[in-house]
Amino acid sequence: MAASALAREEIVPALRATRDADPLATLIRLWWLGAPVSTAAADLPLQGLIEAGLLVRLGDTVQATVHLQPWDTGTGDPAYVVSDRKVRPGDPSLRADHVVGAGGASANLAQLGWTAPVGRALDLGTGCGVQALHLAPRAEHVVATDVNRRALRLARLSWGLSGMTGVEAREGSMYDPVDGERFDLVVSNPPFVIAPEARYTYREAGRRGDEFCRDLVRGTPRHLAQGGRARFLANWLHVKGEDWQDRVGGWLAETGCDGWAVQRDVQDPAEYVELWLRDSAEHGTSAYRERYDEWLGWFESMDVTGVGFGWIALHDSGSLSPLVRVEEMTQPVEPPSGALVDKVLRAARAAHELSDEDLLDARLKVAEGVVEERVGPPGADDPSRIALRQTRGARRTAAVGTVEAALAGVCDGDLPTRPLLAAIAELTDEDPGAVLRDAPAVLRPLIADGFLTVASLR
Repeated sequence: MAASALAREEIVPALRATRDADPLATLIRLWWLGAPVSTAAADLPLQGLIEAGLLVRLGDTVQATVHLQPWDTGTGDPAYVVSDRKVRPGDPSLRADHVVGAGGASANLAQLGWTAPVGRALDLGTGCGVQALHLAPRAEHVVATDVNRRALRLARLSWGLSGMTGVEAREGSMYDPVDGERFDLVVSNPPFVIAPEARYTYREAGRRGDEFCRDLVRGTPRHLAQGGRARFLANWLHVKGEDWQDRVGGWLAETGCDGWAVQRDVQDPAEYVELWLRDSAEHGTSAYRERYDEWLGWFESMDVTGVGFGWIALHDSGSLSPLVRVEEMTQPVEPPSGALVDKVLRAARAAHELSDEDLLDARLKVAEGVVEERVGPPGADDPSRIALRQTRGARRTAAVGTVEAALAGVCDGDLPTRPLLAAIAELTDEDPGAVLRDAPAVLRPLIADGFLTVASLR
């Protein structure tokens, strides 16, 4: 119960759970909950921590100035993340150089940034250093950058407490600290919040609209090694009279890399403003309504109808005809999401490059984890809807017709598609010529979306 409440930023159950003041409870109260603890109970080098600015003395108690939390990097080794204390309603305002802790976005990016071992990796905008903790076991060398000097200081504490060495920290904005350098993997949870002014370094860059995320994407190819990959979290605008997919797809098309942009959520302007005013604990303050109104007016001046949340992945594949895919996916995906990126881009490329004749001559195979669902009235001869659903990977669902469902049921990579479709047409009393003529347009999306894979060509 206490852990669940903490996920909602409520600390009372955790305070109750740690009231017996044993050594672990004391440490949890001090470093995780931010509560004052007795100097007698805290078995720590108090004076040294006070001199370092990590504790303050309050009478006969001490209180942490930072937040310390354990973090699971998936390696089995203990890791810890140091950040500024969480700000909750009623607390003093955030400082401009506030260093936010690790949370859901950090975990999502860590999943997205999962790849095979790499040589050089860049954590752009490291903040509390959490992504570097994930990169270090898989990279020969890690560079972590941030424009916020205080963030780099706390990141070094995170790495030191986690026993991690070899990360090179550099101060500077965007790619300035690594000018002229290239990396096999770049990850970033950047200051993507779209706001009228840059009040907090960790979330706002001070650019107009979504220009920061656009420029981050555009500037990445100059820092990718041959075959290099990039993984970002991002926000983008939905503007009246403009397709958001064209907007974000345009960013990717300019890179010359294969790219995949996924919108995981979208909020209207009011929802978006409320989210970030809550994030900075401004709900209920005297300035809340004024800032709310100003933010909405700023969005209105740009004809903004919504803001998208999602991820962007790039791959310097060396292709002369880079592939760009932009889509909305709100369903949960199989972790780690980073393992999907190359599979999705390969599938999209296969579907794009196969001619109609090659597709009919290809040996197709239903992908692992694909199941069929049929919906209809009880006892009916024919279903009203047939769908293929992925239980693995991207977990997409696609409505299909009788012919496609039948093909998915029999294609195992042994026979070409053409004779299978001819046999299915005969069994279902369809015109074989029409089935073969229509098949490429119907099957191509199923290949691109990963329901069917190309086992081999003729």
